[in-house]
Amino acid sequence: MKTTISIICLILACSISSAQPFQQRLDIAVKKLLSDAQMKHAIMSFYVMDNKTGKTVYDLNAQTGLAPASTQKIFTAIAALEMLGEKYRYKTEVGYDGKMNDSVLYGNLFIVGYGDPSFGSWRFTQTKRDTILNTILLSVRNAGIKKINGNIILDDSRFSYQPLPGGWIWDDIGNYYGAGTWAINWNENQYDLVLKPGKHEGENVEITGTNPEINYAIKNFLKTGKPGSGDNGYIYMSPYSTEGFVTGTEAATTGNYTISGSISYPAQQFADELFEKIVSDKIELSGKLIMKTKDIISGNRYFNDRKYISSKLIYTYYSPALDSLLYWFLQKSINLYGEAFAKTLAYEKTGFGSTDTAVNIIKQFWKKRGIENAALNIGDGSGLSPQNRVTTDAMVKALQYARNKSWFDTFYKALPVYNGMKMKSGTIGGVKAYAGYQTSTSGNEYTFAIIINNYNDIGGSISEKIFKVLNELK
Repeated sequence: MKTTISIICLILACSISSAQPFQQRLDIAVKKLLSDAQMKHAIMSFYVMDNKTGKTVYDLNAQTGLAPASTQKIFTAIAALEMLGEKYRYKTEVGYDGKMNDSVLYGNLFIVGYGDPSFGSWRFTQTKRDTILNTILLSVRNAGIKKINGNIILDDSRFSYQPLPGGWIWDDIGNYYGAGTWAINWNENQYDLVLKPGKHEGENVEITGTNPEINYAIKNFLKTGKPGSGDNGYIYMSPYSTEGFVTGTEAATTGNYTISGSISYPAQQFADELFEKIVSDKIELSGKLIMKTKDIISGNRYFNDRKYISSKLIYTYYSPALDSLLYWFLQKSINLYGEAFAKTLAYEKTGFGSTDTAVNIIKQFWKKRGIENAALNIGDGSGLSPQNRVTTDAMVKALQYARNKSWFDTFYKALPVYNGMKMKSGTIGGVKAYAGYQTSTSGNEYTFAIIINNYNDIGGSISEKIFKVLNELK
């Protein structure tokens, strides 16, 4: 009898639960999250829209601007797809000036960059470093050049000499996710620092090498941490510098550990690797390798502020299409790609790629589509700056805009999957955010965005608690 009563009560409880209005269940889940100890000093914004009706399903502080972290990438991605096109390809040109005589170039060989963020990347077969270097040398050989009686000049002047957006912090910019963006990028402007921690806490950590090989003087202050404490090492180095330091701890282990830093000037790294190939390929070079941006900021003024125009173009390298790059941009949240896309918007519109111009273009793009500038108060294209402020209402509007475009499938496929839901995540200090799409089991389609700022990260994963709210959309 007791068993029968229990079963009846369970069925009744389930019936009551399923009969509860959707908004009411969502509100209960939100209030439970807000009452959590981790949320005591936090602020949360949450907005849900019904895709079929366009009506608001839930609104909590939807007009309050909060730091969005990498969920901000959706604005850059959508603007790039719309203004550049999903089949847009970056180019890198190889050409020369002067004259050719008996396999000798009496002039300069030029390599001109246009901001390709995948140049030298390991993510595609055709973009790998050796593939690109060999292809460039083959083009030189095919042009009949066996000796260069002049210089090799890397023209990276299409983008600003300032590689970093304002607002990026010192703790980030020496590490791979804080890499700057130039007109010539290389290996995603990243190198790996190979480390050998000690077996016991407090022991020194040895730097055993880098990949690729870099000519930096890195002072090592790393110590071995407790077993299982993970990677807590940070590299500090500014753009154009060849000196920096690494500090923090790496968990005790018997093997090697790798952390990734940002290449401080990728055109120089590319030049160094190109020179090695030139020597091995026995192409003679009487002059030197000159990087235009470095030449300008160092005051050498070799170029006298003039832009190179090739008198003879011998090869044009093209990147994978934007839809392929955008996939990695959203899937792996690569900040470099976001800043490159943003500067490319500026370059294509004005002839020069700078972050300030790019941000203004992105904001004006969205203003024309109903998002006020104050609701998209940003300073970069990737969301790394802690100064960015975005509303969840703006995020949902942007995601809704994308749904009706011909390239939506490209955008949708590029979104990662978390908690079984298609959505972009965002994480920086004290910030956790998600924005995306969900179809419920009953067939209702929702667009949503949730941002939490200033939560207490001691007390477990805040993501799992957010997922319990988002599960109500399933």
